[in-house]
Amino acid sequence: MKKSEELQQKIRELEQQAEEARKEELSEAVAQIRQIMADNGITIADLDGRRSGRKPRGNGTGAKRPPKFRDPLTGNTWAGVGRAPKWIVEAEAAGKSREEFRI
Repeated sequence: MKKSEELQQKIRELEQQAEEARKEELSEAVAQIRQIMADNGITIADLDGRRSGRKPRGNGTGAKRPPKFRDPLTGNTWAGVGRAPKWIVEAEAAGKSREEFRI
């Protein structure tokens, strides 16, 4: 057998050993996680964020925030939360004040 073939064979053997070691490490990690969950009464639903006693995010009503700014050309509105829309960014770049668009 050529030296390169021998090395390729060793590479395949080492890759298989590495895969087996990884599977064993994962198995141990999962066992530790399950033990911690059992000790603390944690369920998969708790990890997934579907707890029954969890408070809703935001204002709790699901209602949208009222708009604070309006584009006079298109009528598009913005509540003033999060990233500013392109129309207001462009207007500010042109020297206009954000307050000119306040509703």
